[in-house]
Amino acid sequence: MKLIQTVKRRMGNEDKKTTPGKTATPGGVGTGGAASSDAAAKSKAVAPAATGTRAITAKPATESSNFAAMPKLREAPPGERMDIFRKKIELCMVVFDFHNDSNQKEKEAKRQTLLEIVEYVNNTRNCFNEQVMHNVVTMVGANIFRALQTRNKDPLAFSDPEDDEPSLERAWPHLQIVYEFFLRFVVSNDVDPKIAKRFVDQNFMLKLLELFDSEDPRERDYLKTILHRIYGKFMALRSFIRRAIQHVFFKVIYESETHNGVGELLEILGSIINGFALPLKEEHKDFLIRALIPLHKVKSLASFYQQLSYCMAQYVEKDPRLAYDIIMSMLRYWPVSITSKQVLFLNELEETLELTQPPEFHRMQHVLFRRLALCITCPHFQVAERTLFFWNTDYIVKLINANRHELFPIIIGALYKNSKHHWNSAVHGLTFNVLKLLMEADPQLFDECSAKHRVEEEEEGVREQERVKTWQALQDMHDAKQKGA
Repeated sequence: MKLIQTVKRRMGNEDKKTTPGKTATPGGVGTGGAASSDAAAKSKAVAPAATGTRAITAKPATESSNFAAMPKLREAPPGERMDIFRKKIELCMVVFDFHNDSNQKEKEAKRQTLLEIVEYVNNTRNCFNEQVMHNVVTMVGANIFRALQTRNKDPLAFSDPEDDEPSLERAWPHLQIVYEFFLRFVVSNDVDPKIAKRFVDQNFMLKLLELFDSEDPRERDYLKTILHRIYGKFMALRSFIRRAIQHVFFKVIYESETHNGVGELLEILGSIINGFALPLKEEHKDFLIRALIPLHKVKSLASFYQQLSYCMAQYVEKDPRLAYDIIMSMLRYWPVSITSKQVLFLNELEETLELTQPPEFHRMQHVLFRRLALCITCPHFQVAERTLFFWNTDYIVKLINANRHELFPIIIGALYKNSKHHWNSAVHGLTFNVLKLLMEADPQLFDECSAKHRVEEEEEGVREQERVKTWQALQDMHDAKQKGA
């Protein structure tokens, strides 16, 4: 894996990079550069690990000597290495505060110890027995389970989440190596999931999922890889993990509207959905209807749109009949007043239509093309342009032509309106191209629809004149009454 190879290369250069007074990280970033300017943790306390053991508070006077007192694993006699390995893991349960510059020697000693046990695990077979598994999960929980950094933002101030600089985790010099060690633990063939599931349990998984809201993209990337590996290895946890992710989405949809890790969770789900057996179980369809489709309503859709669109495509490929539910729900959630979001909806709509079968298309064609007709005449040129691009897709054109008697009358009026009134020249050119395609598909039907549109326009003009006359008569009556008074 690229992730493991990258960290392995970096770990090989650690001893050369480390200098007094400044702690080098496995990722090549100093401790000062790993933090945002003003972000601070809500709490310095560390949450209990999955096994119930709490993190040990650092004691500056003794911790450095404790780390130094332990012999190197590679230098120890083979019969003693397992015991030394376990004791080093226990020492790494000590958690340091990276919001100040104290305990620099102790922090560096712990970092070197973490690097050493990662190297040991990488080069040693059969290094995980039941007691060591317990210690590993306890140590990992003591280090990573914590109160996440938050920003105190003015709720009335406008900000674009994509433009904000991420708040980097100050403790990353230690956290990265802990995550790497845990990843090696999860993927190791020496770890029997039947034994390890006693420690990597549901409580542990809930806490792990909470960390996906971290603002540090490096941490979320590790979490994504680790959760995916756990899902693949621990069969007994699969259903629980899906339900827990569903709960995270419910909070995003109905409560918070914001969450930093939605994109990463959707990436994992994309792989999970790809592995669903056919026919799809009702619980998987329910997950789509209740948790995935409503994510289109979220204001921050742009931050995870690609991953969500991929999940939708995976579902439709598994069961084409679901295209009807997806498209009808999107039309129900259509962002009428947000043009940038409309463009995202149109992108996904086109991708879904390419996978839609004729029976499902026929069921929703009237509602769908009434919405597309409104998008064609949208004053925002990107919305109109993106809608007209639908006619560049051969399969969609084939579906339209197969149902032309129902769809041409809906579309032709909007196209004629665009050709006369739209301000953008690119939209004008695309409009005439689509009109030409419709005319070539069925000249007789095109002429009939054009004639009908002209009649409707004339009738609309007459109605408009009558309306103006009526209002003018009412205005005259009002003026006459005012003069009489």
